[in-house]
Amino acid sequence: MQQDNAETLAQDVVIWLSGQEDLLLVFMNSTGGDAESIRKGMTDPHFLGAVLDFLMMDDAWVVAYCDAAGLPYDRPGRARAAIPGGSDMHWT
Repeated sequence: MQQDNAETLAQDVVIWLSGQEDLLLVFMNSTGGDAESIRKGMTDPHFLGAVLDFLMMDDAWVVAYCDAAGLPYDRPGRARAAIPGGSDMHWT
């Protein structure tokens, strides 16, 4: 996946999150963000990576987003890998 496609997917996740009031509050509380910082972050690859990291914290969130977007469940992970800082962790 290309980085620009991955960032577009992450932006779509933000839009989806905005319609999930309870989950949006969890996201805002966990990041310390507010509506303005979210708007500003929509073009920041690091913010968009953090959005995908947040989504992937819970399989149920991934399933809900992917079902709503009509995407395969592995798409957010593939997108995260294409954004800086998204390489797989190797614990050695």
